[in-house]
Amino acid sequence: MNGETQIQKAYESILGHDFEKAIEWFEKAIAEEPNNAAYHYKLSITFARSNKLSKAIEHASRAVELVKDKEAYRYHLQVLHARELVEKAQKQLSAQTEHAERAIFLLKEAITLDPLAIEAYLILGEAFAFRKDYGRAYQTVMEAVRLEPHHEIAEQHAALYRQKMKS
Repeated sequence: MNGETQIQKAYESILGHDFEKAIEWFEKAIAEEPNNAAYHYKLSITFARSNKLSKAIEHASRAVELVKDKEAYRYHLQVLHARELVEKAQKQLSAQTEHAERAIFLLKEAITLDPLAIEAYLILGEAFAFRKDYGRAYQTVMEAVRLEPHHEIAEQHAALYRQKMKS
């Protein structure tokens, strides 16, 4: 027996917006075919959508391990690592003011891994603004606006930083 039946059930669960059940079905498929990289990849996506980042990274890593030359798997893992760095940076910024430099480093690394991570640009802008470096804060959020025109929060932050630069 293979895991295709379980994969179909997982997709049915996703269509029904039951992501926990989808995870169960993907896990059953993996139990049937533990070395099927596509199953690990699909489970990783579902974990990521359910904000279970560590499990998403675990299964994305396994997919890459099983099929090293699959660009989609590697890119997905990169994006997950970027999300992980953004989360760490947010914790650094909220924890203590002396951690702003570490947060900036993490956010720049996240942007390197995923240049489309709008949230990373916004938080990086906040980190620069925290240091009162409004010029860099403005440039950073304008990059987010360039990537996603009409992003309301990015436009608001850009206006705020532009105003702070003038005063």
